[in-house]
Amino acid sequence: MKKMITLGLAAVLAFTIAACSSSTQTSGTNGGASNHPADHKQANGNANANPTGTAAAWSPAKSIEVVVPAGAGGGWDTTARMAAKVLEEQNIIGQSMGAVNKAGGGGAVAWAGVHAKKGDNHTLFVTSPPIIFVHLNGQSQFSFRDFTPIANLITDYGSFVARADAKWNNLNELFDDMKKDPAKITVVGASAPGSMDHMQFIKVAKAAGVDIRKIKYVSIQDGGALPALLNGSVDIYSTGIAESVEQVRAGKVKVLGITSEKRLSGDGISEFKTAKEQGIDATFENWRGFFGPPGMDPNALAYYEAKFKELNTNSAWVEIRQKYGWNELFLTGEEYKAYLEKEEAALKQLLDELGLRKK
Repeated sequence: MKKMITLGLAAVLAFTIAACSSSTQTSGTNGGASNHPADHKQANGNANANPTGTAAAWSPAKSIEVVVPAGAGGGWDTTARMAAKVLEEQNIIGQSMGAVNKAGGGGAVAWAGVHAKKGDNHTLFVTSPPIIFVHLNGQSQFSFRDFTPIANLITDYGSFVARADAKWNNLNELFDDMKKDPAKITVVGASAPGSMDHMQFIKVAKAAGVDIRKIKYVSIQDGGALPALLNGSVDIYSTGIAESVEQVRAGKVKVLGITSEKRLSGDGISEFKTAKEQGIDATFENWRGFFGPPGMDPNALAYYEAKFKELNTNSAWVEIRQKYGWNELFLTGEEYKAYLEKEEAALKQLLDELGLRKK
């Protein structure tokens, strides 16, 4: 009899230990937690569904601030506001998401502010190649490695824009004049010298045979670059395709060329000729994604990865991508980090050729 009681107690104890072990493995801590974005999405179809899923271990308790490291109207601003709009309106994230512009230093001011919020799970920021450029040219102490990469959403391309009444109708006509006297033509961009708007133009101009050391580039931030083009203060605006579309439709500017591998689809966008089809063997890809501060809770990271994965296939977001001529480039986790490292290596080489990288 005593032996039977002992066996019974042992069975109960074994069951209890197994149950506790199962709970520990599915709580979103290190043991047994899934790091695959698809698993995160499944766990987050509903914020409270599947309580054993990794991402369900955390959800935002208050509104989320989305930092835009530049002024209003640029590619970062458009991406941040459109993504926040869909995430909120489609109830993908059940908290308000406010975009806050923090311009300065080509992004460096905003990055310093976000970095100071170590472990803050309610702050995100949108970024792209400048987070690599600006660090490499010595204008920011922070690289992408100093933050938490969450998800890349899109890839955009450079667009070289002139006023509608400009004498140039394509890149070859522009570069023929620049070969004669590069400094006579002023190129404007919203990013700092040695950063994206500058370097995408430099890369294409170099492939066209222009002496890139003599190119006159000026940086005008806080939304002033386009007005400078329209009022005749500068000749060419190096920007993103999304920043060109509405002005082209309004008849105020014309696009001389874009940096994609092939023509893009979309209303009006399909008319923009690539540099490659104009005989200039150069492309430039402007990836764009979301990061968080350093030291984010792994469960918060899993939550955001899942929500951005859901955003990526949402019909409202697909429509926005098509409107602005953005291509899908969804990356998370180790795949995203590997992509960023590869981009950094390529950009280092370009800056070294121009003597713009701080050693």
